[in-house]
Amino acid sequence: MALSTLSARVDTEDKAEFEEFCADTGMNVTTAINMFIKAVLRERRLPFEISTRRDEKGEAHKKLHFHRSPKKTESTSDTKEEK
Repeated sequence: MALSTLSARVDTEDKAEFEEFCADTGMNVTTAINMFIKAVLRERRLPFEISTRRDEKGEAHKKLHFHRSPKKTESTSDTKEEK
């Protein structure tokens, strides 16, 4: 299998938080992005809904709906404090 490089510009803080998330789950950013790509290709959809809504003035606003897994219960969650 030939490999290619994928570059994307992201917010600096988002990148740092994503790297921390990946490290906390025992993977690196490359693995997480590859998992995302494989899931999109397998399911033929994004893991969130993209839509627009209109405000009272009739102006369109884009909105992302993220499908989140249920939160861990306290007995199974890590003791790491939230930021």
